Amino acid sequence: MLAMSSVVGESYADTLTLEQCRTMALANNKAMQIARERVNSADYQKQEARAAYLPGFDLTMSYLHNQKQISLLESDQYLPTKSFNPASGEYEFNLVTGPDGNPATTPDGGVIPSQVAMIPKSAMTYDVRNVFAGAVTLTQPLYMGGKIRALNKMSDYAKDLAESQVGNEAKEVVYMVDEAYWQVVSLAAKKRLADSYIALLDTLNRNVKALVSQGLATKSDLLSVEVKQNEAQIDLTRVVNGMELSRMALAQICGLPLDSKPAVADEQGALTAASADDTSFEMSEVYSNRNDIRSLDLAVKIYEQKQNVVRAEMLPSVALVGAYSMTNPNVFNGFDKSLKGMFSIGAMVKVPLWHWGSNYNKLRQARSEAFVKRLELDEAKEKVELQVNQAAYRTAEAQKVLKSTTSNLAKADENLRQAHLGYGEGVMTLDNVMTAQTAWLKANSENIDALIDVRLCNVYLQKVKGILSYE
Repeated sequence: MLAMSSVVGESYADTLTLEQCRTMALANNKAMQIARERVNSADYQKQEARAAYLPGFDLTMSYLHNQKQISLLESDQYLPTKSFNPASGEYEFNLVTGPDGNPATTPDGGVIPSQVAMIPKSAMTYDVRNVFAGAVTLTQPLYMGGKIRALNKMSDYAKDLAESQVGNEAKEVVYMVDEAYWQVVSLAAKKRLADSYIALLDTLNRNVKALVSQGLATKSDLLSVEVKQNEAQIDLTRVVNGMELSRMALAQICGLPLDSKPAVADEQGALTAASADDTSFEMSEVYSNRNDIRSLDLAVKIYEQKQNVVRAEMLPSVALVGAYSMTNPNVFNGFDKSLKGMFSIGAMVKVPLWHWGSNYNKLRQARSEAFVKRLELDEAKEKVELQVNQAAYRTAEAQKVLKSTTSNLAKADENLRQAHLGYGEGVMTLDNVMTAQTAWLKANSENIDALIDVRLCNVYLQKVKGILSYE
């Protein structure tokens, strides 16, 4: 950031105009950079919401090590067999028969097979100590209760909200720049005024010294002038220090090094009166121009869509699911120790049944939050209307004050001229001269304040009306 500031500083002349200060502040201000980055974040969120319409692909892989093998038999198993009997036309068990031709039995009454088929335990023992599995799945939402559509609308409103906040922050930055800029101009004018006042006192000091040497004035008169000179020097020091601090404040807002202390174009020469801005307004236009009102309106829309998101959780959802799964060992052809898989496709339906009122309470909470945002919007409109009216009255008042101070300044100039003439002719005292000089200083200072106040009132009125221009 320091490198950027130095480059920006080098690209302008030593004396900066108001527009140059505005441009640098908008480019380098930290709040503006944060606001712009929030727009980027909102844009990413918007792209994320758009992706919810598209199918999702996932790859899952796993490995499992088991301590033991799996055997389906406890020991070798012997199964009786059957042979076809042509006489009966049926299959009959092969049994051991006695001398009487009947099947021989065991003491507990069971028959004794003459032939058996053996299933060895080892044939039904499977090595599952190392199992590998994997699956590629596809999920395509078909119906989510309107949740995806609501999330997309929310992301659109969120991006508009971020862009609106950039505009609001830009107007705040421009107003801060104007305040700092005209503060430097005001103090520069007051420094010239202080220099002029000191010059008047120096002239008066020389005149009084001459009169003292001629015995026409007292030492006390000379001390009174010298006290005024010391006070004027103190005031000048304060003005100079204030001007340096104001330059540092302007440099900080513009993103320049604090030690650059930039000079501004309007501090050179006498201040001129700014033209009065139109104090009339239509509140409907003000509301449409105000970024903060637009931000609150977008917030209301976001919370209304939040209701739809919560409502969607109470509705059925349907998704198409497809997968290709693989295992090793696999059971597709016996129990083979190789990696084989198969495709599968289906649909998944989720129907919320009963959650003890949890979803319904979420919906009521979302409705309440949306209602609060609407109330905040209405309250903000009322405050904006009051703010605009106050700014209009303040602007009109600043114009009236300027006219009064301009008139007072002309009278103070004439009063000072008459006081010097009267003192030179001996019809006025030194106190009359210093009083006239003090009145002249006050009238000039008030006129400078009035000139600056008119400009700041104009800028503030443009800001609250939402028409303050910026690039």
